[in-house]
Amino acid sequence: MRFRLAVLVSALVAAAGIATPGPVSAAPKHNHHLTIAATPNPILAGEGVLIYGQLNGPGSAGQVIRLYHHLDGSGQGYTLIGTTTTNSFGFYEFTREEQVVETNRSWFVRGPDASHSRTVHERVAPLVSIAANPTTTDTNHRVVFSGQVTPNHANERVYLQAQSGSGDDWHTLASNQLGAGSEYQIAYRFRVPGVRDLRVLFRGDDRNIRGASDPVTVNIQQAQVPGFTISSSQPIAPAGSSVTISGVLDQPGTTTSEPNTPVQLWGHTADKRGYTMLANGTTRADGSYSFTQSALTANTDYYVATVPTKGVKRRHTAVLFQGVQDVLTMQASSPAVLVGQSLTFTGTVVPVKADHIIYLQRQGKDGEWHNVQVQVTHSDGTFQFTSTLGDPGTFKFRARMFHDEQNVGGASPPVTVTATLPPVSSLPPAS
Repeated sequence: MRFRLAVLVSALVAAAGIATPGPVSAAPKHNHHLTIAATPNPILAGEGVLIYGQLNGPGSAGQVIRLYHHLDGSGQGYTLIGTTTTNSFGFYEFTREEQVVETNRSWFVRGPDASHSRTVHERVAPLVSIAANPTTTDTNHRVVFSGQVTPNHANERVYLQAQSGSGDDWHTLASNQLGAGSEYQIAYRFRVPGVRDLRVLFRGDDRNIRGASDPVTVNIQQAQVPGFTISSSQPIAPAGSSVTISGVLDQPGTTTSEPNTPVQLWGHTADKRGYTMLANGTTRADGSYSFTQSALTANTDYYVATVPTKGVKRRHTAVLFQGVQDVLTMQASSPAVLVGQSLTFTGTVVPVKADHIIYLQRQGKDGEWHNVQVQVTHSDGTFQFTSTLGDPGTFKFRARMFHDEQNVGGASPPVTVTATLPPVSSLPPAS
């Protein structure tokens, strides 16, 4: 029976109490007697990594394997960070737990008789958070975007970007430097109404590859027309739901309500030309009106207008943008998986969308969601991702889609997956 390694050592050498030589200036050339692999790669800052491989040849059981790393941008050489012992088949493994690996680095291992592996370059994306205040406002009103980049990249620059179209293209609106605590604030005013997905991008440096926040959705409305207001009970509503469009009509040039006046609801979707009259109504005694719109499927611009009569001019509200959000579902092939082995996520999007970009996101140690994979939806609106986990524990994933002309983007409910360590001999071959 294959046995588990008795001890997995991933602490610093000082903590292990092992006497070793000082730092190594460079990685040795691979001599093929010792293999290495690291999974996953790349990772999010703070995500766990499993490093494993095999010592080949006779006498490979019970041999000491030493793990070295080099931190990119540190100006230092390779340092011994852990040791372990091969099992009866010559396999070894190291776990670098969560919150340990936050920056780009390189790994290699050494074994007996001058054996050494190739060098693995681990790439690490920073965690970038974002919040918008407010998320719904009128044109030309200030929206403040704030957040943080982890690990600390004080005095480096981040960029506020808006999605272009419905793909993965983004254009920069503004930028600012990170503060001493690696935090930022960027203010922006939108001149044109509509819904937007916005993110903050860190472009990368020696210590981390580029990383972006999960986009925040901002709904920009036209300023209200004095004396004839309009609003939605849910400015961004899930596909298939209902909303109430309501407001108040005042007598022209006054703040006195105008009761018993016929009004009409008009609407326009992106795939239609011009506005269509959708419903008739009458203002109440206090000048208020309301219309219910059911089974929503696409973003719609609405306005309400009075019915023109002889000698009385037609009046209308500002245009109201009603966002209709994609509804996503996702499930994992199993609620439990072995570290380093494949896990499949599948799901659906409503309304059905073919060839639309969709992201697999993982919740980082900062509690925010971060993209880890990108795919496109199939013709029937389904999608699939395949992923691996690098350390044992419980993790949360979700699917995320950004907005397009038809709908506001949405996210699936989180899916929880538990990972446990497997026998190292069952992992994919290392090289």
